[in-house]
Amino acid sequence: MISSKYKRKKYNLLNLAEIPEKKKVKRKIAKADTQKQKVVTNQPESKEKEVEISPGDEFETSADENEENDPFLLHLKYEISPQLHSVLSEKSPKFTKDVFNWPSLGKLLYLKPEVNTNSEQSLSKIVLNEKQVFASVRKFPDVPQNSDLSNLHIKSQITYNIENTLKKTENGSLTPIQNELLTLISNYYNVYYPEVNQTNNDQVRLAYCIHAINHVIKTRLKILHHNAKLQSRLDVPEEFRDQGLVRPKVLILVPFKSMAYSVILSFISILLGDGGNIMNKKRFIEEYSGDTLIMPEKNPKPLDYQQLFSGNTDDNFKIGLTVTKKCLKLYADFYASDIIVASPLGLRVLIGTEGEGSRDYDFLASIEILIMDQAQVFTMQNWEHVLHVMEHMHLQPQRSHDTDLSRARTWALNGWARYYLQSLVFSANPLPEVTGLFNSKLNNYNGKIIITNPVIPGSISQVIVHAPQMFHYISSSNVTEAIDDRFQSFISNILPRLKESNQKHVLIYIPSYFDFVRLRNYFKKQELYFVQICEYTNEKKIVRARSKFFHGETQYLLYTERFHFFRRIQLRGIEHLIFYQLPSFPLFYSEMCNFLQDHKKDGKGNHEHKMSIDVLYTKFDVTQLAGVVGTERATRMLTSEKSVHMFMTDNAK
Repeated sequence: MISSKYKRKKYNLLNLAEIPEKKKVKRKIAKADTQKQKVVTNQPESKEKEVEISPGDEFETSADENEENDPFLLHLKYEISPQLHSVLSEKSPKFTKDVFNWPSLGKLLYLKPEVNTNSEQSLSKIVLNEKQVFASVRKFPDVPQNSDLSNLHIKSQITYNIENTLKKTENGSLTPIQNELLTLISNYYNVYYPEVNQTNNDQVRLAYCIHAINHVIKTRLKILHHNAKLQSRLDVPEEFRDQGLVRPKVLILVPFKSMAYSVILSFISILLGDGGNIMNKKRFIEEYSGDTLIMPEKNPKPLDYQQLFSGNTDDNFKIGLTVTKKCLKLYADFYASDIIVASPLGLRVLIGTEGEGSRDYDFLASIEILIMDQAQVFTMQNWEHVLHVMEHMHLQPQRSHDTDLSRARTWALNGWARYYLQSLVFSANPLPEVTGLFNSKLNNYNGKIIITNPVIPGSISQVIVHAPQMFHYISSSNVTEAIDDRFQSFISNILPRLKESNQKHVLIYIPSYFDFVRLRNYFKKQELYFVQICEYTNEKKIVRARSKFFHGETQYLLYTERFHFFRRIQLRGIEHLIFYQLPSFPLFYSEMCNFLQDHKKDGKGNHEHKMSIDVLYTKFDVTQLAGVVGTERATRMLTSEKSVHMFMTDNAK
């Protein structure tokens, strides 16, 4: 029987199933035609029982909703087969690999769940006899030949606004990168794009915002369309299952409020254009704009730093968005929201930890699209926050949240929502943490795509200081042992040489804070003369450490990557640079090396002392190594019998 929550509307509704094809039907609407009315929506589409829409809004369904080739319907409508579920539920699922080359994105590595084709086909025959169809991995799309939005299954309600938004951009239409990205993500593949830069950053953001809004609108219209049909029925047929266990469908993780501000402005432009109602807009602008860091005019910061940290850099925030036909409600209750935009820290605080009384994570139970923008910043903030959020996605809700189970999708009730999750991860460069999460935790049944273009020639080509760069290979059997092997190699091979020559002005660059603490404790125990700068060092100690290091009052400066990421100060007085581990960001390598040109010179303009650069690396640092020396050169170094490789600036170009 139909739930008591389904109420009769105050105006007449037509049974869309009875409308003949190619025949116009005049709607009869009651006196309230000129005013907005309340139409009941079935839970869990909203925690609230009613959502305000215009009369006739539920009839706005375009032909693409009924097309059998719409990826939205194909991805969410059917259950996955037992064979496919068996593969995806394994601890390390098996994927077949294919490589495609597209004009703008470049090399695409396509990973498809490895399912026994024969058993899958035989099962389909049996199921079809029972009038049931399983979801299947779809054919990989062809390279888009044009930038026509109609090829991307974009809803007609937002096509006009998208076109107007694109006209305001430099290109005036979809760029090749946007077109290819939208082709992939509109087919509901997981996509990892680790090549976001200052040039394409805005293009990528607009592309995923179009997809997110399009997904929400399609979901909403389908629910309203089914609501209209259910007015004349006493039961809820299986094909009317169109919702999750809770309403939120899209989760967008960004590191700073400034980026959330840009994302929501894009949503407004796509959804409402120049018109429409935005609830709580003034509050949003006050809280998410402003607080811009003042960039110094003298010794200016690098351009990538200025772009990343321009705007509000608050990293503790969360905001819910409710989408209707002509209104975008900001600061909506999470359980009445379609989209959640938040920072990992903002969600971590809300989710809490085990044992806390006021924990809440049910809003993550039915996320269908996960977007991580500027994922490289998460590794510098606190990667544990991201992992904590991932651990609490698609769990069994603790409370009902007025969910109508008769409208919940069967695969959601089965606890299989994680296999339907589309994950879109965007980063400035590939990072082990991000790559590991994408490969191990985010297993969309339709497969995943990684953009894996070779690095040519690497950031070493941007080193302008003339100094030998010695790369020392450390043999390790696994990642855990690599930590100890690196430490032993440093204190046994690198540090004794520095002690014997009594060298000063030695900067030791340390990416991991745990390695920093270990070296600091060792230096104290050995009573070595050193100063330290890390992300927790106060301003007075930073100034004192820089002064002592520059004037040679101490031998060593221990310097963390995380501090450099957030401050990007210019260091002077370096004569010997040691990378305890390769930088996570390739551009930091050339940036740190070029600081050596600022150390003391004699009266003839020559450097008073010989400079040196030493780098420690293992086979597990292949991603960072490729970013520094290039993919081809990194491959040769890791397969070489030599344990030491030397580069000079002229050879690196």
